[in-house]
Amino acid sequence: MKTRTENEYTFTLSNKVSRQKVSFKNRYGIKLVGDLYLPKDKENDLPALAICGPFGAVKEQASGLYANQMAERGFTALAFDASYTGESGGEPRNVASPDINTEDFSAAIDFLGLQSNIDRNKIGILGICGFGGFALNATAVDKRVKAVATTVMYDMSRVNAKGYFDSTTPEERTQMLEQMNQQRWEDAKNGTPVLTPFGLPNELSGSEPDFVKNYFDYYKTNRGFHPRSINSNSSWTITTPLSFMNMPILSYIDEISPRPMLVITGENAHSRYFSEDAYKAAKEPKELVIIPNTVHTDLYDKLAIIPFDKLASFFEENLK
Repeated sequence: MKTRTENEYTFTLSNKVSRQKVSFKNRYGIKLVGDLYLPKDKENDLPALAICGPFGAVKEQASGLYANQMAERGFTALAFDASYTGESGGEPRNVASPDINTEDFSAAIDFLGLQSNIDRNKIGILGICGFGGFALNATAVDKRVKAVATTVMYDMSRVNAKGYFDSTTPEERTQMLEQMNQQRWEDAKNGTPVLTPFGLPNELSGSEPDFVKNYFDYYKTNRGFHPRSINSNSSWTITTPLSFMNMPILSYIDEISPRPMLVITGENAHSRYFSEDAYKAAKEPKELVIIPNTVHTDLYDKLAIIPFDKLASFFEENLK
């Protein structure tokens, strides 16, 4: 595999789009770093999108690709690294929080709304994978967001607390918590948290579940590898799941209404049930789009599959 440098992107910048590095702080004082994508043929009163995800990815991967495509279609699009990851600040590294990652989206809204060429009444959110759940959570609480879309959404609280397809038993949950609580003693004694040894493998044995093979095919190959991406090159801290296991992020999803919600997933995505259940829990107006013959990671970067024109028409209609 060719080694990609930290300054390289996993996609080619459109010749119709400009890109500039930006930074801003969230409500907790953490510096977030992003790339602002602008259409070259439009200048003022632009509708804007805050884009983040997947969980464990960086802005040089899928979120930047989405931002590039949406800027081609006339939007200002901000792809940013979440707190504690990528080029953004926050210590320790490689940790996530249902509260802070939700706040990251609102901080991106702060930034976009202060730009002179952006109409702050025309701002939406687009969340990918785990940041799809945070996108919905942020929209519920942040009434400045006029429309929200997700692709292959994960509910990170649910999957950490209950496992895939809610398969974790109460006994298993107790055991997980006890193990992480014991790890806290070690982290406190050593002054630094330990990373989990259970990141994506560097090689496949062939016995892995299909969704792990699909993640490997994106994060561990030239297709999507990036040295700053946790999923490509590292892992989360062992204790990262603690807050997710105790703080459901979609408790108020019905409060997104009357603002519109577009939920996109793949027919064969292992994550499909997260999108379907979020759609069921939300109030109108809402739309669920299922892309045929598509797995979860197909909607990270496959330009012929991702419905960018659908996303553009959704936001054009709802960010008037």
